[in-house]
Amino acid sequence: MTAEPRPPVVQVKDLVKHFPVYKGLFRRQVGSVKAVDGISFDIQGGETVAMVGESGCGKTTAGRAMLRLIEPDSGEVWVSGRNVPDLDRDALRNWRQKMQIIFQDPYSSLNPRQTIGQIIGGGLLLHGIVQTAAEAEDRAKELLERVGLQPRYTSRYPHEFSGGQRQRIGIARAVALNPDFIVCDEAVSALDVSVQAQVINLLLDLKDEFDLCYLFVTHDLSVVRHIADHVVVMYLGQIVERASRADIYARPRHPYTQALLSAAPRTDPHKRRKRVILPGDVPSPINPPAGCRFHTRCPLAGPRCSAERPAAHRIADDHYVACHFYEDTTDPIDVTASSPYPR
Repeated sequence: MTAEPRPPVVQVKDLVKHFPVYKGLFRRQVGSVKAVDGISFDIQGGETVAMVGESGCGKTTAGRAMLRLIEPDSGEVWVSGRNVPDLDRDALRNWRQKMQIIFQDPYSSLNPRQTIGQIIGGGLLLHGIVQTAAEAEDRAKELLERVGLQPRYTSRYPHEFSGGQRQRIGIARAVALNPDFIVCDEAVSALDVSVQAQVINLLLDLKDEFDLCYLFVTHDLSVVRHIADHVVVMYLGQIVERASRADIYARPRHPYTQALLSAAPRTDPHKRRKRVILPGDVPSPINPPAGCRFHTRCPLAGPRCSAERPAAHRIADDHYVACHFYEDTTDPIDVTASSPYPR
């Protein structure tokens, strides 16, 4: 029996973030990098949404703009009933208890001058969850044990740990405040494959235990197959397809999604599939193509594609694709292989 969908914890509506480009002696603005250019999607309670795409597509910028680690130019980001871009400085600081981030580089994201107990317990004191340093230390020990580390490590410093251990510390810090929403920004890409599997399974266990929802930013489709409930595919700052994990892998309808999946490593060497090779390079986000931004590399492109930006067509329950010719696409690949990260 299929579970009923839960109300969204996160709602993103027309989010935009451009970065100005300056040139010359007087630093005159000559353009802007259109990193995120009007994206919209929801994340339900207890759900993991994976955001995928090539490097430079805007997925990391989107995640950080949602948390206002960088200021969005426009759009709405509703987290647990509050529109984050509308919050003033004090309200935003208080609301950060509801939303956290796990960074790609676990070493640079940890203060080398603080002990692990201070790193994990600092937010507890700041937000008034505990009242004393001793209580924060006790809670830090509990969280370290929960993420698979020794409680006595609270007195140590970040440089004394391996990369996988540091990422577990970052995870403990993120869940310490009992947030509703966590952005995982390439959270396992810097780790060895064997450690990746352990950290991914830890994240899944914590999601169930703390009733979290994740935005999992990644370029690794093997990770997506294992951890995601829904997938958002980005290209040059825009969403080209979004659907459940099952639909994305079984019935990808956008040519770009098909190309990404065809390039993913196979877990079963006996499975045959057609490789989709895209011509040319990714255009510059400073001057993206008019119309559909993918048309310069798309095998289905026609005159309409260079003149008109495609709308997001609903082709099935919770499956949307931004393509003028999505009805002409077929699934050229076999992506039914099991996950390489067994639990």
